[in-house]
Amino acid sequence: MMQEKRRSKRLPVQLELVVSKLFRQETFPWLEDLNAPINVIDVSKLGIGFITTDDLPLKYYFNARLELGNAENSLYCVVQIIRKNPKPDGSFSYGCEFVGLAPVLKPIFDEYERILAEDKIG
Repeated sequence: MMQEKRRSKRLPVQLELVVSKLFRQETFPWLEDLNAPINVIDVSKLGIGFITTDDLPLKYYFNARLELGNAENSLYCVVQIIRKNPKPDGSFSYGCEFVGLAPVLKPIFDEYERILAEDKIG
């Protein structure tokens, strides 16, 4: 059995994300007008994973709003693209980490994980 090396448990999620601008601290202009749908496939306390047909650059940032379960559990955050893997269908799988996520918001993930566990049981 393969040993889990992730620092935080990934939770399945079905979200669509819209990115209007990508930015990088030392570069200008920002990349704009990204039109391809972005399908978030998992989320953890440390970041998100998503798939899109847009070829996005590594080490760029974007603003995101994630709604986990309901509108009360919305997170407004900045994420950085840290990993990109091409897929056979021409799309790309991305891994992103949250940047500067306030520790006070992390219980939202605990609540989302609890809801998922209850849904599996019930």
